[in-house]
Amino acid sequence: MFGSAIGPLIMPITTAFKTEIERISILDEHGNFDESLGKDLIPNADLVRLYEAMSACRFLDEVAFKLQRSGRMGTYPQNMGQEAPSLGAAYVLTKNDWLVTCYRENCGLFWRGVPMESILMHWMGDERGNAIPRELHCTPIAIPIGTQMLHATGLAWASKYRSEPHIACTFFGDGATSEGDFHEACNFAANLEIPVIFFCQNNFWAISVPGKIQCSAPTLAQRGIAYGMPCIQIDGNDIFAVVYAVKKAAAYTRATSKPYFIEAVTYRLADHTTADDARRYRDQAEVDIWKQRDPLIRTRDLMKKRKLWNDSKESDLQERLGKEIAAAVARAEGIAAPDRTDFFNYMYSELPSDLIRQRETMHTHSLGQDPSQLPAGAAMPTATAH
Repeated sequence: MFGSAIGPLIMPITTAFKTEIERISILDEHGNFDESLGKDLIPNADLVRLYEAMSACRFLDEVAFKLQRSGRMGTYPQNMGQEAPSLGAAYVLTKNDWLVTCYRENCGLFWRGVPMESILMHWMGDERGNAIPRELHCTPIAIPIGTQMLHATGLAWASKYRSEPHIACTFFGDGATSEGDFHEACNFAANLEIPVIFFCQNNFWAISVPGKIQCSAPTLAQRGIAYGMPCIQIDGNDIFAVVYAVKKAAAYTRATSKPYFIEAVTYRLADHTTADDARRYRDQAEVDIWKQRDPLIRTRDLMKKRKLWNDSKESDLQERLGKEIAAAVARAEGIAAPDRTDFFNYMYSELPSDLIRQRETMHTHSLGQDPSQLPAGAAMPTATAH
């Protein structure tokens, strides 16, 4: 009745899939350092440089805020509290790997070599700030939510097609995982085995929408599991955990040509942008808790414990950063105004003949483009700048 001469009846319920997601924390907000994971992960000299890079990004945030408030710059999204994720990734990845950012990755971009004035110019409305030197392999700041993940997948696919050993690392927030672009990029990368690191910076707020509305699952990392990716969650305010995770992800991605998903749990300490007032939707008590988890504070405390840093060095650093950032602001504000012909010069690699005439005459109407239509002795109308 319950079996047969051949053997016992096989039960129809089996486990189709089982998994777990690791969470990595090496240097926590209490100063606890895990030697088993963190030993030799970041040499002391590099740790100092990484701290200085985070400090520079934080200093620029403060200056940019004042520029916006004084009417010298448009809306600006501060990076405060989220310096470690992009910096740790830029530190680990090679110069030929793509950094595909949204708008809170200044620290990683600066480490890669993007000039500070480029970021300032972008938010001042000067498109020349997006002309990032090609050899840096950084894409311009992406304002639309989620679109850059598709770009990263395409860039990595191009590298694979050319048999180049380069990968792409794309950054996005918790809110972006609700976008169709996110799911399309993940599905495309996983199914076609494209070497992309999907790096989610979960700061719990998509402007004013809390993360619990974005995702009912306990982690955002598990969204990558649905696409067959290895996934990991890390303390995103721990520069050591970031470096550990990106090293692991990059090694896997290079070896397999498959994507990897990292969720960095972090927090933006400032408003979403200078056009936002987070006090309307966030409790101050929550912000105060996360201030104690500041990546700069915990890194500085560890350096002091290792005798790598002191108050005198901190004072010298702040003085140096003040001069460097003031110079970057001067370069951004002092750049010569663009020429009207730039619109034509950078539109096409080879300008069509009709647009060449338009550029030379600064006229779009037929009379301006063909002066032979003018009556004898008539003067050409003067071009008007728009």
